[in-house]
Amino acid sequence: MSSRVPTFTDDFVNGDVSFWHRSLGPAPAGPVLGGDRRADVVIVGAGYTGLWTAYYLKQARPSLDVVVLEKEFAGFGASGRNGGWLTGDLAGSHARYAKTHGVAATRALQREMYASIDEVIAVCEKEGIDADIVKGGVLNVARGSAQAARLRASVAEAARWDVEVRLLSPQEREARLRVAGAVQASWSPHCARIHPAKLVRGLTRAVRELGVEIFEHTPVDEIAPHRAVTPYGTVSADYVIRATEGFTSTIKGLRRQWLPMNSSMIVTEPLPDSFWEQVGWQGAELLGDLAHYYMYAQRTADGRIAFGGRGRPYLYGSRVDARGHTHDWTVEALWALLVDFFPAAASSRIAHAWSGVLGVPRDWCSTAHVDRATGLGWAGGYTGHGVTTTNLAGRTLRDLILGERTPLTELPWVGRDVRPWEPEPLRWLGVHSMYRLYRVADARERSMSRTSALARLADLITGH
Repeated sequence: MSSRVPTFTDDFVNGDVSFWHRSLGPAPAGPVLGGDRRADVVIVGAGYTGLWTAYYLKQARPSLDVVVLEKEFAGFGASGRNGGWLTGDLAGSHARYAKTHGVAATRALQREMYASIDEVIAVCEKEGIDADIVKGGVLNVARGSAQAARLRASVAEAARWDVEVRLLSPQEREARLRVAGAVQASWSPHCARIHPAKLVRGLTRAVRELGVEIFEHTPVDEIAPHRAVTPYGTVSADYVIRATEGFTSTIKGLRRQWLPMNSSMIVTEPLPDSFWEQVGWQGAELLGDLAHYYMYAQRTADGRIAFGGRGRPYLYGSRVDARGHTHDWTVEALWALLVDFFPAAASSRIAHAWSGVLGVPRDWCSTAHVDRATGLGWAGGYTGHGVTTTNLAGRTLRDLILGERTPLTELPWVGRDVRPWEPEPLRWLGVHSMYRLYRVADARERSMSRTSALARLADLITGH
C-alpha cells in the first residue's frame, strides 16, 4: 500500500464539528431563549467575535445588559474548527487598506494585529484559560523556485508595512523544522499556537462569569434595527451586533454579503519521539507554505500534527455544511500532502477529519462597523485570519458601541464598505475556477522559477 493512502485509527471520526471539541468532550448545554427579551446589546453568534465583544463590553461597563444568541453551541463555527493560529498576519491586503486610508494608517493596523496576540495571551493568563498557547512564531517554507521567488518578494515588501519577518539561512531552517523539499523559509515571531476549543470554552466561561447571558440552540431568523428575531422570542436592544462570520449567508438578506469558503483539516494520532527527533519542530512554530493551494499546520500539545488546506471550496448558493463532514478525496489529498512534507509520518494514522467555513468579503479585506442610527453592527470577513482579528474586533466594537473615539476606531478596516458578491451561478463559477487554476498553477510551478500566469488569472477573477 502506498504511503500516500491514509489509514485511520480505530476511533476515527469524520466531521462531528472538530477534533478540538471532541478532545474536550461535550460542553454543558446553555439555556434556550425563553421568550421576548430586552437588552442593551444583543450579539448574534457565540464564536470568538461575539464572545470577545461581550467580554470587553462588560469589562468596560459592568452595568450593561448583554445577551448572546447562538444557533448551536458556543464555538460551533470557525472558532472551534480552525488551525489554531494566533497570527499577526493582516486579515486583508495592506495595499487595499492603504489605498483608502494611507500607509501610516495601514501600519497602525498591522501593529494592532501584533498587539492583539499578546492581548489574547494576557487575557488567558488573567482568566485562567489554559489554551495550550506557545508563542513560537510562524515558519513559511518554499518548496521550489517559484515559491522561493514569492517568499523573497514578500519579505522584501514586508518592511513597508512594519511586518516583522526575515529569511532564514538553510542552517536556521533545518534547526527549526525539517520539511522535505524545502529550499527556503521565512520566520516571524508574531504567531502563537493555540487549542481553538480550549480558548473558546474558556472565554465562554469568563463571559458568563461577567454576567452575560448566552442562549444556545437559539437560531436567529432575522436581524433588523434594534431587534434580533428567533423562533423562541425577539430580543430588542439598542445595538444588534452580527458576529456570524462564515454563517452570515444563512441570515435573511445577507446571502451575498460574505462568501462562505470551506477549509478542511486532518489530525494524526500522537506521533512517537523518533518522528520528532527526525523533523525537529521543538519550538511549536506554526507552519505554512507559499503554494497557491496552500496548507497550514501545527504541532499539538499532545504530539500530533494538525494539518489543514482547501477541500471542496464552496457550495452552490452559499450553503454551509454545518457538521463538518469532509469528502474522502479531501482527506486523501491532505494526507498525501502531509506525507509529502513529512515522509516519516507515513506509518502514522489519521484520527479525525473535519471542515469549516470562513467569511470572505468581495475585496478579501475584513471590516468592523456600527451604525449608531439603526443600532446595527458587525465584524468579520476574516479570510482565515480570525483567531487574532476577532480580539481586535471585540475591542473595536466595544469602543464603537460606547461611542468612544479611540485609536482603534480610526483604523482603516472600520466602516469599510464593500460590494456584495455576484449572484449565482457566477459566484460558484468564479470560486471553483480560482481553485482549479491554483491547482494547475502549483503543478506547473514545480518546473518553473516564477509564478504561473494561471495564478494571476485566478486572482483577477476573484479579486484576491
